[in-house]
This record gives sequence, C-alpha cells and structure tokens, in this order.
Amino acid sequence: MRKSDRGQVDPFIVMDVMADAARAEAAGRHIIHMEVGQPGTPAPEGARRALADALDAPLGYTVALGLPELRQGIADLYRRWYGIDLDPARVVVTAGSSGAFVLAFSALFEAGDKVAMGFPGYPSYRQILRAMSLDPVGIPTRPEDRFQPRPEDLPDAQGLIVASPGNPSGTVLTVPELQALSDATKARGMTLISDEIYHGLSYGDRCHSALEVTDDVIVINSFSKYFSMTGWRVGWMVVPPDMVRTFERLAQNMFICPPHASQIAALAALDCIPEAEANLAVYARNRSLMLDGLPKAGFDRIAPPEGAFYVYADVSHLTDNSLDLAREILDGAGVAVTPGLDFDPDRGGQWLRFSYARATEDIAEGLRRLTDFMAAR
Repeated sequence: MRKSDRGQVDPFIVMDVMADAARAEAAGRHIIHMEVGQPGTPAPEGARRALADALDAPLGYTVALGLPELRQGIADLYRRWYGIDLDPARVVVTAGSSGAFVLAFSALFEAGDKVAMGFPGYPSYRQILRAMSLDPVGIPTRPEDRFQPRPEDLPDAQGLIVASPGNPSGTVLTVPELQALSDATKARGMTLISDEIYHGLSYGDRCHSALEVTDDVIVINSFSKYFSMTGWRVGWMVVPPDMVRTFERLAQNMFICPPHASQIAALAALDCIPEAEANLAVYARNRSLMLDGLPKAGFDRIAPPEGAFYVYADVSHLTDNSLDLAREILDGAGVAVTPGLDFDPDRGGQWLRFSYARATEDIAEGLRRLTDFMAAR
C-alpha cells in the first residue's frame, strides 16, 4: 500500500516511554511516572456527578461549535481570570486541544506555509504541521530567555505558536512579552497562536492570556490540565469574530461535534474551582520537592518552572543521548522520564523533562530512587 510522505511523522516519544513503562508494570515492576503531563487526580467530583446524572438522557450530536451553555461558561471564565468581556460566540469547543490545533492549522495556513515555534516546545505542534503539509520552523531559545522566543528572533514564516506556561520549561510570558510578540507578528504579517492549556497552574503571578493584549490571535486551551480531564478530550479555542464561521464549517466536517458526554462534564467542572485549586496546592508541594531533590540526584542545571508541572533539566554533563539515559533510568531506577529529544530535535539529546503531576508520595519516592540510582551509576 502506498504511504504518503506527510504521514511519516516522528513518534511522540513520551507516549513511547509510557508504553515502555506499561510493559514494565505488566511484568510486575512498580514504576514512578514522571514522564507524562497527566494529573494523578480524577476529573472534579461535580463533573463526574453531572455526567452520571445525564447518562439516562440521549447523548447525541451537539452543534459543531459546542454546547451554548458551555461556551458561555468558558466566556465567564475569561471574565473571572483575566477581566476580559468575551463574546461566547467566539468560543469554539473542540475534541481536546489537539482537535483545536488541527482546526487552527486548517483554517489559517496553506500547504507549504511555514509556522514557527520555540525549541524546546511541545512536539505535536511540528508533527501535526508536517502531517498537514506545513513546514514547522524551530526557533532555538535560551535559558536566559526562559526558553521563550524573542521578537527579534522571529523567522520568515506565516505563523507563530507561543506557549505560556511552556512545555517542557514551565516558563510564563509576561504581559509586556506577550505584547512584544504580538506586535512583532503583526508587523511581519504572521498569524499568532497562543497555547494556554496550562493556565491556572502557576506558582507566582497569574498567567496572562494573549487576549489581554490583542484580539488578533487564536487562543487554545483545554480542560485537560487545570481541571484534570486529560482522557475526556475536551478543549476550546477563542477565535476572531470574522473567523467563527470558517471554524464552524471545518468543525462540522472534520469532527461533527465535540463529545457530548465530555461537554456535560466540562460545564460542571467550571463550578469546581476549589477542587482544582486544591490540586494546584499539591503541584506546588511537588514542585518544591523537585527543586530540592533533583539537584541532590545530580540534576542541578534547571530553570525553576513558573507554571505547569514540569522541570526541564540540562544533562549535558551526563550524556549526549537523553533517549538512552531515559531508558537507563527506567530500567535501573523504575522511574519514567521524558527525553529532551521530544521537545528539541537539535539540542534535546542533552536534556530531560521531569513531570511532577502525580501524587506527592510518588514524587518523593521517585526522587529517592533517582538519588540512589545516580549515586550508584
């Protein structure tokens, strides 16, 4: 059977690490999961209860843009979090943030267009772009810039993806930084896409939305992280008013609609902020443990994360092959971590990402194992 060239994307390495960890668990080993950005907590109780109450009713197609009451609820969230009076008609509910990226790239770019992003960055950006016959362009970022792109470094491209908090770095863009990047993309005729799926997960100042500085932006968010709903596959976008119908037509044809059941749960989750904030307090404790324990294990070249639940560590003093080191750690310590090659194909061989999204006792045990393993290595 003939294969398309655009279908030959690189693997999402963290998913391969998860598979290796699952095989180890199936063989009877106890693995500490520091590889995947998945909260160890379930969906909020109110979300689960709302879905249980709805199971006797028909769960069928919804309108393509999502349940009107959910779109209104998301608009209300922007008022509470950012002080933005957002028209709910601009909200597009999607099948996870991944569905949002597919819609955005389809609506915004022509085949062959270049779309820029900071390296290190979320690997699926570039793989989805390649699968859609688009050309991802990496911007090598610097630790001194907190792994965020600088306006003066923008390449010749049709679009720019920014992420705040970033993955894998956990760094957060300030309002002046968002404004500078917005101004730079506008001056160059580039479309700006702001990935904000880790909003709500910050450990100092609150996260700022690109919508606080411009309406000429596509904002993407999700219920996966702050609301602990990764497997429910429900996200959203905020799009300019004149593009709503374009996104609606694409959504109708590509996805029909987001999952009805997940939308019901997501609507209820918007009223479960105290539970989400309690989870954030756990991540804050885990972050403190990581920033204390990783240097003791030999991973001392890190930039303290400002948000999300990751630590990105320079391991160039240990290896030039983060993939091999991650396998060694999994085999020897029973701790799953993610090679930096997932996030930076050029320099990622010298970096590892550690997630602290799981229970505090798991993080403490993982750090103990890492310290013992690295001391004996």
